[in-house]
Amino acid sequence: MIEQAPALIVIIPLLCAVLSPLVGRIGKNVGYVWVVLTLASSTIFAFITLKQVITHGVVHYRMGGWLPPWGIEYVIDHLNAMMLVLVSGAALLVALYSKRSVEQELPDKTVYFYTVFLLQVTGFLGIVITGDVFNLYVFLEVASLAGYALIAIGEKGAPLASFRYVVLGTVGACFYLLGVGYLYIVTGSLNMADLSNLLPALYGSKVVLVAFAFLLVGLALKMALFPLHVWLPDAYTKAPSTASALLAPLMTKVAIYVMLRIMFTVFKPYFSIEILPVTDIMLWVGIIAIFAGAIMALAQVDFKRMLCYIIVAEVGYMVGGVGVANAIAIKGTILHILNDVVMTLGLFAVAGILTYTMRQHDLSDFKAFFKKMPITMAAFVIVALAIIGVPPTCGFFSKWYLIQGAVMAGAWSYVVALLFSSLVNVILFFRIFEIGYEFHASHDAHGFDHEVSQVIQEAPLSMLIPTVIIAVLIIMIGLYNQPIIAGIIQHAVPKL
Repeated sequence: MIEQAPALIVIIPLLCAVLSPLVGRIGKNVGYVWVVLTLASSTIFAFITLKQVITHGVVHYRMGGWLPPWGIEYVIDHLNAMMLVLVSGAALLVALYSKRSVEQELPDKTVYFYTVFLLQVTGFLGIVITGDVFNLYVFLEVASLAGYALIAIGEKGAPLASFRYVVLGTVGACFYLLGVGYLYIVTGSLNMADLSNLLPALYGSKVVLVAFAFLLVGLALKMALFPLHVWLPDAYTKAPSTASALLAPLMTKVAIYVMLRIMFTVFKPYFSIEILPVTDIMLWVGIIAIFAGAIMALAQVDFKRMLCYIIVAEVGYMVGGVGVANAIAIKGTILHILNDVVMTLGLFAVAGILTYTMRQHDLSDFKAFFKKMPITMAAFVIVALAIIGVPPTCGFFSKWYLIQGAVMAGAWSYVVALLFSSLVNVILFFRIFEIGYEFHASHDAHGFDHEVSQVIQEAPLSMLIPTVIIAVLIIMIGLYNQPIIAGIIQHAVPKL
């Protein structure tokens, strides 16, 4: 069973997605338990695989026994072993959290929602685990199609937001597929390890240069890198709360993982750093994305939409970190992928609780939340401090590595962008804290205000417990960042 763990990580949610409509006929609660058990199984096998990688090194799993490059191979190293745990673990927390939210927002579509939910997770896991660039495209389309469906069934305006996402997502997928096609033309291979060996002799080829450009532009669309981010704010704002909580932390981070894999595995690191000025371009695009995302977030009065622009800025963090192109900055980028998944998951969990409680998600809806929902708001404060970058939360340590790497490289503009974004985040979240401490008042005959007593009305336990777990994880990852770096991330940093 342990030997089959890499395949089971993907096969279990795929098969269970096929069976989910049948299981859902037994009852809605049975469907919910089915999804939770499915993702729990996938998460267990992801941890088993991570342990194998840490103990024995890179794991190779050949599908059907076919030898690469002719057959499809799953290759799991420290980077995607970490990503497998992140994707499956985050999906499990969202599934645990989802019950009451899905019942309220999608009462007649619960079974179908969970079916597509599992397909979405299958797509993410397949993207992360495969060692074949075309197989990656197949899983990318599975994830994208499932994402379109999850968004389209949201609140008013969701179908239009999903359609915009379909158009831009299809353009991004076509760019990626064209890049894969050009690589296949010149090498005759789709296996990542094989391409890595064949391509250095062809780095002067214009076909290879065009392929590389197509791949990166396609991935930039998928990760919502400014100014190609226009699909993201409406999509994640209008989507059902559970769909937002799944897509927002994972879609952009999975795309950034693929970017790292293309730049530093399929192509050698010196191709992007020395032969082409790709990293210099990425640094400035990342800086612009940070400023743009932060400024646009300031202008929002809708909480979910504000979070969407924070995501745009966070993508700029990681793209800029790759653009700095030294070992410390890349280490900070990989650590920030881990941190940002957990932090964004926490933010959208709170957004889901706000939507469940108030039936909307404006900033003004946080009024008196510190008194009405103290545990939820305590978790929210921890998540917010992590986004700002306050120690000992996890967000501080990845930002510290990014700043340290930028200082070593002399990328002072990137340092300024990071500090500016942190300052804006202070303004954004302390504005919400201020609203959360406001209380409703009644007026007597003389016009004097009297505070109205607020009754504690916490979120349902099925939503509250995962949110608290996320807050605890934010602290724990921060406190244990060094063992995580030494045991996993250090081995994932490419030799630059």
